Amino acid sequence: MTSGAWAHARIERCLVTGGLGFIGSHFIRLLLRERPDIEVINLDAMTYAGNPLNLHDLEDDSRYRFVHGNIADRTVVRAAIGAGVDAIVNFAAESHVDRSLRDATAFCATNVCGTQVLLDAAREYRVQRFLQVSTDEVYGDIPEGESTEDDPLRPRSPYSASKAAADLLALAHYESYDAPVLITRGSNTYGPYQYPEKLIPLFVTNLIDDQLVPVYGDGMQVRDWLYVEDHARGILHVLEHGEPGNVYNLGGNNPRTNLDITHMLLKACGRSPLTHVHHVGDRPGHDRRYAMNTEKARALGWEPGMPFVAGLHRTIDWYKANERWWRPLKSGDFAEYYALQYQAAPVKVPITTGGIA
Repeated sequence: MTSGAWAHARIERCLVTGGLGFIGSHFIRLLLRERPDIEVINLDAMTYAGNPLNLHDLEDDSRYRFVHGNIADRTVVRAAIGAGVDAIVNFAAESHVDRSLRDATAFCATNVCGTQVLLDAAREYRVQRFLQVSTDEVYGDIPEGESTEDDPLRPRSPYSASKAAADLLALAHYESYDAPVLITRGSNTYGPYQYPEKLIPLFVTNLIDDQLVPVYGDGMQVRDWLYVEDHARGILHVLEHGEPGNVYNLGGNNPRTNLDITHMLLKACGRSPLTHVHHVGDRPGHDRRYAMNTEKARALGWEPGMPFVAGLHRTIDWYKANERWWRPLKSGDFAEYYALQYQAAPVKVPITTGGIA
């Protein structure tokens, strides 16, 4: 397909996998809000992080259809595609590094084998474009400078290794079969509806309940933060305007240490770092710094719009106003996981109150 044909191809039916998850649900809302003629099929396995409440108000929208199933199941995938789709956007993934360090089985099954099943189906049904949603973690630790899309992949956790494998599978399909594959690699994403195992929602909900927040090591790991609406919009922009066989970095250009984020959340929630921070032993192979060059996506016409501090306060306010959404998620299996994950003895580090915005 020529670049001109690609740029003007029309998407009428889109299969979104993992659409009950954090970024996927925001992407579906964006599609239905801004592309009124599109039909969306949402294929989701409804694992612990896939919440039907994220899209419960779309149940009566005739343009939206939900299919319960796993992307690694070929029969389910074919049934979801049905009479055919114009595009597949693959959000479905096991995504928490800590869980992958305990058991990587599900990560390999979903992130690698599931992606292969989707790629095969895309070829079989002649899907016009396939977008693989990936992560900056595939580049590994970046001591200095910024990762570009052509840099080698150096994943250092089972999670990031499974995502790197999926990226390479997708690019291999482009090279081997001329499959219309696109890849986006997003930086740390935050915003409403994020499952409370991730740093920002975990810390906010802990602080709402006047609990300690567990900071790995000295907390000086650097991450780039991207608001979820900006991330979803970047994925849509690449889907509609990107060139097959290309990778696009989507970052917020908001590098912050985990300790900076911690102090910002403490201040916003009226808590003290002297009483509410619990430094625990660092995770194995913890990448110290991520940083991506986003010039390629910006040249394509995408630009993040949410200022970080404004987005952070919007996120905090959402969790404060939506306890009925997150509180049930932090009981049962989650409570057991939390106790197991953060039971390590505290680590002594110098006390600091810096980083408050």
